[in-house]
Amino acid sequence: MATVPNINSLSRKTSNVSDISDFQDNISEKTLLKLGGGGNNVNATTAKVLESGKGAPSSWESCYYCPRENFKAVNEFVKHLRERHCTREGGSFVCRYGFNGVCPSLPLDGVSDRDYDAHVAKYHVNQQTREMPPEWSVFSAAQNLPAVLNDPSRGKQSNLFTKKWGVDFVERNHVPATPYLPEVTHNDFEKYLAKIGKRYKRHERLSSQQAMALEDASNKGTMPSSPSHDVNLNSIPDIFLKENLNLQHAPTFGQVFPDILQSPSGEERRRTGRLLQEQLSHYLDIVEVKIAQQVSQKSAAFFHAMTSQDAIMTEMQEAAKKVKALRTSLRALNETVVVDTFRVLRYAQRRQNFEEVLDKLRLMATVHKTQPMLQLLLGTQDYVAALDLIGTTQEILTQELIGVHCFKHLPMQLNEMEKLIDKMLTTEFERYATTDLNRPLCDVLKETDSVCAEEDKLVCIVMGLLRMKNFSFVDAYKDEALVTIKAIIKQLVIEFIASSDAELCLTGAGEEAQSLTIGEWIALLAKVKVALLTVLQRIHAVTNIMRQTTDAAAGGCCKARSEQSTGVKATQETAVNLIDSEAFLTASDQSQVHEKLDELLTAVCHYCHERCANLVSQQSLEKSVATAEEISQLSSLVDDFAQGCESICGVAIVPLKVAVKVQASRFANRFHTERKQKLAILLDTERWRQVDIPNEFQKIIDRICDNKEFCGAGSAANITTALTNGHAQANPVLLVESKPYTLVGSALLLVQMLCEYCRCAQRLPIVAGYLARNVVDLLRTFNSRSCQLVIGAGALRVAGLKTITSTNLALVSRALQLVLWLLPKIKTHFQAFDSTAVAGFDIIERDYNGHIKEIENKIYGIVSDRVAMQLDSWDARPPIPSQCFRIISRHLVKLHEAIAPILPEQQIHAIYSIVHKNFKDKLRERLLDLNIINNGGPQHGVVTSELTFYMETLRTLKALPAADLDDSIRESIWNF
Repeated sequence: MATVPNINSLSRKTSNVSDISDFQDNISEKTLLKLGGGGNNVNATTAKVLESGKGAPSSWESCYYCPRENFKAVNEFVKHLRERHCTREGGSFVCRYGFNGVCPSLPLDGVSDRDYDAHVAKYHVNQQTREMPPEWSVFSAAQNLPAVLNDPSRGKQSNLFTKKWGVDFVERNHVPATPYLPEVTHNDFEKYLAKIGKRYKRHERLSSQQAMALEDASNKGTMPSSPSHDVNLNSIPDIFLKENLNLQHAPTFGQVFPDILQSPSGEERRRTGRLLQEQLSHYLDIVEVKIAQQVSQKSAAFFHAMTSQDAIMTEMQEAAKKVKALRTSLRALNETVVVDTFRVLRYAQRRQNFEEVLDKLRLMATVHKTQPMLQLLLGTQDYVAALDLIGTTQEILTQELIGVHCFKHLPMQLNEMEKLIDKMLTTEFERYATTDLNRPLCDVLKETDSVCAEEDKLVCIVMGLLRMKNFSFVDAYKDEALVTIKAIIKQLVIEFIASSDAELCLTGAGEEAQSLTIGEWIALLAKVKVALLTVLQRIHAVTNIMRQTTDAAAGGCCKARSEQSTGVKATQETAVNLIDSEAFLTASDQSQVHEKLDELLTAVCHYCHERCANLVSQQSLEKSVATAEEISQLSSLVDDFAQGCESICGVAIVPLKVAVKVQASRFANRFHTERKQKLAILLDTERWRQVDIPNEFQKIIDRICDNKEFCGAGSAANITTALTNGHAQANPVLLVESKPYTLVGSALLLVQMLCEYCRCAQRLPIVAGYLARNVVDLLRTFNSRSCQLVIGAGALRVAGLKTITSTNLALVSRALQLVLWLLPKIKTHFQAFDSTAVAGFDIIERDYNGHIKEIENKIYGIVSDRVAMQLDSWDARPPIPSQCFRIISRHLVKLHEAIAPILPEQQIHAIYSIVHKNFKDKLRERLLDLNIINNGGPQHGVVTSELTFYMETLRTLKALPAADLDDSIRESIWNF
């Protein structure tokens, strides 16, 4: 045991040697057990070891997670845990002394104060063994299965689920050399090897010499023998080789001192303690021997290090002198240069800080004056400036004055102020709209000062609403305008009814209950038109100001936009004085407001038309019969009102026009019904005789021929009176473009009715389409009824005629020809008003031409039948001319006498040409029957004489063209 101090001193000398330091750490606890020996009581030895502090540190002496915190007492450790590793949630304490701030032995919801102290004492202060929190290393890495399966560079793997898990699960790829690291070769180590080679050779030589010396000594038997030189550390229990040997831990104490406390008597216990002490001394001797062997093997390196230590100490002294001189120079430099310079910089920084603080104070003073300034701006109706001030103040509070406690309630106050301004603007706009729209109306649209009252106030209100992005004011103005229009119409109706003597009642909509006359309705509509146009002009002026204000708020040119949207050139005198402000509306917001304003004008104009349409609706006028003059006045009023609305909103409004067109169509239907019934009565009573033509009717035809106009004609009553009474100023025929027309009375009245239709269409263009279709219907009625009466012999029953003569047929044909002459002019007249309503005129023209053809067939059919009848009984024998040919000549003369004064010569030639052709055909048949040939015989001479008599009759009548009246028939008759 005497060698122990020497070994310990040797250990202290060799503490810096790296080869034995690790080994010495492993056996420190065992050495301490031996050094603490010398007594007979093992418990006293154990206590001394625990008090010496040379064993493992207690759990409360240091903190796992605060490396620099060391504690001398338990109270300091408990205080540290409560301050640093504990959180308080409500009334509970949550321990955070653990990995990732989670204590593994305390509930997450926490415990009370007393339970927390008990928890710290049990699990943290008296903890016997501690494990350091795991540190991440390369061995902690593992394969990530989702990353392997979703590797985009590998695509779909077919054999993924057939592979065995392990190091070969992921295929190994060759990793190419990085271009950023140079290639290391053997030549790079030549300089190092040349430097270390000499030292390495010297080390090898010394090691070989030492090994040879030890071997010689062992061979000569000079090696000191020791009973323990061949001992091994394996004979020492592993418990003494642990780094964290802690005898306070009961199992560890039991392994070190087995059965120490179970001895029945004191003598036995002392004997066991002595044995244990001897055993521990034996373990210490083994360790000391191993230390001595280790030191003897490294003695050369140890003494070399001790020799180098003197040189190192000399160099350290020189370095200390240089450091002292450098510190002296730095201190002088600091006192002469650095301190003053940094003081100047510090003063400049302090001045800058003072200036920033002063700016903040001034900014705070300005923000403090925000509310009085807001009151002042609202008092002057500068709403945009007030809202800008609120926005700027809120921005300053959130960016530059954040955290200032004296302004913590100001943002909320500013928000409430902004809401108050929004409500104030809405209320002011509604009040302004009501006041402006309900101003007294002027009698005409000439308001001297301005159509819009208080323009500056309106601009301020609208600009404020736009700044708030509150675009609902357009809808509010539209609702107010509709209410005002409804109230104005109702008030005008009430005033009109009050001025009337009749007792009338009002409906819920404000219109009178269908008891006024047409004239009263028109007068009422005229007043309503003037009033509504006045209101619409005011609305248009207000919307123009809103539009210009919106353009100004968007930063655009209000004048150009106004001209583009409304089509009205804004002059410098009527321009609105807009507020100078920055543009705060976006292009989308500007277009949205413009769309709302356009919809407002369209909706208001449409509503005006709908309310006025109720005044002229079918229910309102169903008890009245309107004249053409009244319909014309009504149409004129509606056109003026529609043009005024269209000039305001730029869109054609149709409800009122539709209502007027309904009334006009009712008038047109009644107009047509009256004339159609009158024409039917005239046709039923017509005797189909020639009548004299009154001068009034001749003037109508002359005017149509000259000007192609149907105006200025006499009334139907005058013409009817002239026809029935035989007025002195009358002509037997009607001259149409110097051509005589012999007509019946119904034809004259038909032409008169057609002229009335044309004049009515010219006067009321709104019903021109209806009248055009009615004209077609009237002409179709005349054509069909005249055909039934004359060709169908209906006049024999209706009018009491004895027979239908060729004269009757000719008069009907001439009447139809007059209508055909007039039809293109009527078509052109109606086509100027409605091009789509003249489609039926072509059909009527074809029907009339067909009717005329039927009449011609009827005329020559009658004569041809009688001629054929006579030729059937004719025989070629004297006397000449025979009785048959005399009768044929008489029929031809009677036909000519009947149709010559009525039909034109060309039509007469056409009729006689057909009769002449039929005569020749029938005569050839008779000659074949009689077997008479062209042989110059007696019968041939009789035929020639008969034909000469026949042709002489035609020449006398001039019934055929001159070219057809020669004697060629005497030769051509024999061409069978």
